[in-house]
Amino acid sequence: MAAGSDAGRAPGVLGAVCLLLRFGFISCGSQRVYGIVHEKVTFNIASNEPLKEILWKKQKDKVAEWENSEGRAFSPFKNRTYLDPVSGDLTIFNLTSSDEGKYEMESPNITGTKTFFLYVLEHLPSPRLTCALTNGSIEVLCRILEHYKSHRELTEYSWDCPMEQCKHNSTKMYFKLDDELPQTIQCTASNPLVNKTSSIVLETCVPNSGHSRNRYVFIAVLSGVITIIACIVLYMCGILKCDRKTDRNNSS
Repeated sequence: MAAGSDAGRAPGVLGAVCLLLRFGFISCGSQRVYGIVHEKVTFNIASNEPLKEILWKKQKDKVAEWENSEGRAFSPFKNRTYLDPVSGDLTIFNLTSSDEGKYEMESPNITGTKTFFLYVLEHLPSPRLTCALTNGSIEVLCRILEHYKSHRELTEYSWDCPMEQCKHNSTKMYFKLDDELPQTIQCTASNPLVNKTSSIVLETCVPNSGHSRNRYVFIAVLSGVITIIACIVLYMCGILKCDRKTDRNNSS
């Protein structure tokens, strides 16, 4: 019975996958391409021979075409594209988030359809590093601020410090207070196109560590001042004693 039910389930699963493929929700053969808002991106075809006719589409809508030795772009890509009639490469300028999606290129000179999926990313901000004491350890958190919503799943984190735990990629790092702490650690946030790095001084994560140092400096300075004043007082007292002895001798 179990084998029969699994066999009956298989056609249903395959049917669902076929429907997803048919309506463009899944594109197994698509090449991933990444671009940044307000910048440009190029879909590379790398054709070995000149193409007489070229048609680029986003989903089912025309983007650009080359036919009868003339090029043409379609809204909303007018004045934002360049179609290379030799290679078939398509470049889109001044990217917007709405440009994201599935693109296809067709030509009688090429067998089949060239398929791409474009991911449009916002400019990646620098990560923010924060720290706190947790159960005798320093917990350091590295993260991109919440207002950055552009494909956060594509953002990866890495650390740079001379300790073993920095070899692990995660958003959190722990350092024991008993260990010899590095002076500075760095965290890098990256996506497929760019990376940004921030750093933090671990000493600032320990309460009063900076104040203690300042207190010791203050005490040292205060002690020096007191010593100088004492020397001056003793010196002045010595002069007064000498003057009194001189006066007595003169009186005699």
